[in-house]
Amino acid sequence: MSVLLVGVSHRTAPVPVLERVAVTDTDRPKLTDKLLASSHISEAMIVSTCNRVEIYAVVDAFHGALAEVGELLADHSGLDLTDLHRHAYVRYSEAAAEHLFAVASGLDSMVIGEQQILGQIRTAYASSDAQQAAGRTLHELAQQALRVGKRVHSETGIDSAGASVVSVALDRAAGIVGAGGLTGRTAVVVGAGSMGGLSVAHLTRAGIGRIIVVNRTTERAEHLADTARSNGVAAEALELAELPDAMAQADVLVTCTGAVGAVVTLADTHRALAQPGRDSERPLVICDLGLPRDVEPAVSGLPGVTVLDMESLQRDPAAGAAASDADAARSIVAAELANYLAGQRLAEVTPTVTALRQRAADVVEAELMRLDSRLPGLDDPERDEVARTVRRVVDKLLHAPTVRVKQLASAPGGDSYAAALRELFELSPGSVEAVAKPTELGGADLSTIDITDGFFAGQDPLLRRFVTDDNHGKESQA
Repeated sequence: MSVLLVGVSHRTAPVPVLERVAVTDTDRPKLTDKLLASSHISEAMIVSTCNRVEIYAVVDAFHGALAEVGELLADHSGLDLTDLHRHAYVRYSEAAAEHLFAVASGLDSMVIGEQQILGQIRTAYASSDAQQAAGRTLHELAQQALRVGKRVHSETGIDSAGASVVSVALDRAAGIVGAGGLTGRTAVVVGAGSMGGLSVAHLTRAGIGRIIVVNRTTERAEHLADTARSNGVAAEALELAELPDAMAQADVLVTCTGAVGAVVTLADTHRALAQPGRDSERPLVICDLGLPRDVEPAVSGLPGVTVLDMESLQRDPAAGAAASDADAARSIVAAELANYLAGQRLAEVTPTVTALRQRAADVVEAELMRLDSRLPGLDDPERDEVARTVRRVVDKLLHAPTVRVKQLASAPGGDSYAAALRELFELSPGSVEAVAKPTELGGADLSTIDITDGFFAGQDPLLRRFVTDDNHGKESQA
């Protein structure tokens, strides 16, 4: 049994698609039940945030389970399956575990290092566990992901990485707009998610005079504007259609929407700069913090407009320090993943070793009973000594190969050694499965894996298209 991940996030889909795929707390139990009713799925967990929906399923057949999960998401969202394929990504086995560890660490978020996702993963696991949909595999995977996330946040400075990008951008903007920096100026913040909140906080500390929050939904924009007003800054909320009007009043614009496609277009910028009352000598600094970019490349060529994008900001020494924290976090994820996989391989070989020892013990007992029938006059002390001798011989013969197979099993491809033991000693699958079944979940830490590029050769082209070329997909904007 291996873990299959099918997901849609802000990195692969526009906001309208994310809204249709979104899974509410009310939806989650119903969808989980449908997943468990599928013929190839034995465990299921749904991670859902404002920018991400990911289904983790323990499956016995890759293609069958992939088709079932895809159909479920299509039915839930009302999207055509072909349209859904364009925006979905798939990870399997090792890649699924690596992805969840990165997500839990904040490495897969739009605001790098955000901690909110840890709580969202914990909620997803708790919901799955409450429905008895999380068995040993997902229990171990989710608990390990939470531990990895906590370790990353405690051992690196990644918590401040996203904030540092905003700080660097606004510091540079302050130097461009003129004397006095941002004090008393007007700023437009496009997007009311995590990065928008960070931007409002930094602008407030910089002494900005007025903030206009522009968002596709005014309710969230108004909430962020309320936050600014509570800190003594004049603020208002506008719909995205009113962006040109807001830009006409701005000295600085910060955008980070997570949209796929340009939000700040050349046409809108032209309209803003040409509006009556806008001083043609007044500079406009646009901080494009979106991944992918929110601003059309041609905007940077307009007179009086400076565009600071992520590529230029990352060359700043302060942003470089944040990048080093992200690199340190990735190193922790890589090390934890290696330990996880080694533990998984060991867990897979242990039932085989146990079954082998049980088989040897059964043979010893059978031969001792045969000895009793052939030598009925053997007294108890003599029989006990013979029994101890036979068991010592068997233990010594089995000791080296069983210790060695556990060592070999922790390396990639180690499951082949367990298969060899089963073949050499004629261990039936049933005997191994019997000792492999857990009696309780406990608090263990590991589970399944094996990557799947080879699974797609000669398969249905729709299934192949469901897997994105990027095998390590990438969240935030809560």
